[in-house]
Amino acid sequence: MTPRTPDIEPTTAAEPGTAHLMDPEFVREPYGAWARIREHGPVVPGYFVDGFPLWVVTRHEDARAVLSDPRFANDSASVPGVETNERTALMRHFGIPEDYIPYLAESVLDADGADHTRLRKLVSRAFTVRRVNELRPRVEEITEQLLDRLPGEAEDGVVDLIEHFAYPMPITVICEMVGVPDEDRPLWLKWSHDLVSTDTDAMGAAVVELVDHLKAMVERRRAAPRDDLIDALIRIQDEDGSRLGEAELVTMVLSLVVAGHETTAHLLGNGTAALLTHPDQLELLRRDESRAPAAVHELLRWCGPVLVTRPRFATEDVTVAGTLIRQGERVLVVLVSADRDPRRFDEPDRLDITRRPATRGEQHIAFGHGAHYCLGAALARQEGEVGFTRLLHRFPGLSLAVPEEELEWAPRPGMRRLARLPVRL
Repeated sequence: MTPRTPDIEPTTAAEPGTAHLMDPEFVREPYGAWARIREHGPVVPGYFVDGFPLWVVTRHEDARAVLSDPRFANDSASVPGVETNERTALMRHFGIPEDYIPYLAESVLDADGADHTRLRKLVSRAFTVRRVNELRPRVEEITEQLLDRLPGEAEDGVVDLIEHFAYPMPITVICEMVGVPDEDRPLWLKWSHDLVSTDTDAMGAAVVELVDHLKAMVERRRAAPRDDLIDALIRIQDEDGSRLGEAELVTMVLSLVVAGHETTAHLLGNGTAALLTHPDQLELLRRDESRAPAAVHELLRWCGPVLVTRPRFATEDVTVAGTLIRQGERVLVVLVSADRDPRRFDEPDRLDITRRPATRGEQHIAFGHGAHYCLGAALARQEGEVGFTRLLHRFPGLSLAVPEEELEWAPRPGMRRLARLPVRL
């Protein structure tokens, strides 16, 4: 049995109240597009990148409810009577070789229930607030080294901040944590770019090269261990393979490195562009670096790079905001819509790094919510705080090298990220 699709009648992309993730409007200008959909209702019909229908959750309160509800699973095989992982089918859609699909479709991000708890527990201690705080001096050191080199990367006074700062900083940090050698990091950067591209040939080649590289690296590290996360995972696997299988070990490392830098890189890129186009907010942060934690939260809410979650699957009939979601149907939570919901935030389209929280805890859901809340959230926040403050301190005259309307956004459904961020130092 395969997951069922909602009984949504075929429609055109222009029909009001229907969300098509591949519609150019949702890629080009997601904030306005999702705002219009949100006002049609809390749960509306939509179509995913594979063209199949699903339900779209648009408002903040309902988004939190779905993300924390165990009746919505990440793995379609968690639905009674369904035997296939729908993410496997999506990987086939993108041309990933069959033998390599499990390394992308069966990660901690895809697991549910006891499996998810088991896998998450194996690495969660490396990402606690205390452990992350201990990393801060090294994050600051890496950041300062990259900023030292920035002037030398400029051409005609212009430097691409994405290529020379936003990407290198978080990938260096996560590779050091996990244990990827210095000499391999340029390869990882290329592979991760290809994995999130829209080029199916590049994606397939990247998966094969990356998985084969990781398998060989694990074998080398068994013979010559170091003191890092890869070695810790190898010890767990060698001591008790039932806690962590061989393929799971490779998948875990792949997931941590790719997820551990890709979104943070674009938080740095999107956030810097936002500050440079809101000089009042930039000046507030420049004058008082103690505002950095609040600024990072507001930038995550206002221009976080992840626009939607992975589809979730109803494991039984569930009613969400008056809409019946039948067992096996897919649901997509739209983070960018929820985080600009006027029912939750005053003047939600206004960037305000002094925004006061309405309740205790995180106000936005840019890191998700519930059991699958982002494992690396504390690290990403810290990298944002260090990255923004050190960049603005080092280059007080930092400015865009092109008009705001000429910034080039990568055409990636479900993501908001700059292809380049040309600046003058």
